[in-house]
Amino acid sequence: MSKEDDNKAVVVRWFTEFWGKEVNLAVVDEIAAPDMLLKYSLHEPRRGHADIKAFMTDFRAAFPDLNFWGTADLIAEGDYVVGQWEGGGTHTGAAFDDFLVGYEALPAASGRTMHFTGTTVLKVVHGRIVEEIGLDDGLTAMTQLGLVKAA
Repeated sequence: MSKEDDNKAVVVRWFTEFWGKEVNLAVVDEIAAPDMLLKYSLHEPRRGHADIKAFMTDFRAAFPDLNFWGTADLIAEGDYVVGQWEGGGTHTGAAFDDFLVGYEALPAASGRTMHFTGTTVLKVVHGRIVEEIGLDDGLTAMTQLGLVKAA
């Protein structure tokens, strides 16, 4: 296999085990670099295994059915892999305030559902994800959750 194919395999595993229907937090230790950067437009940047695990633990406590999946073939070049995805979940759990400054918190179990899309660029070096930087349709998610009002 080529370097690009190897990197795609790492990303497929990450998307499936970290972002998929059933989370496996052990995957963070296995394929994320110790100082990995996780950055999306909805949330403050996260860095390192503990911070990334805490983010996902809190996200899934608020949205127990959280699930994201790929919507197109991955594209790889050198150390970079690009993926398109969609997903979301229903807020039936804990209160959630892990949105960027300016958004109010969701009270516990609001029952609101979010479903949105995005594109992510991951950098994979020696089989480890060094960074995951994504642009998500945060406005759609915030509107669906009632945190931003549509005009």
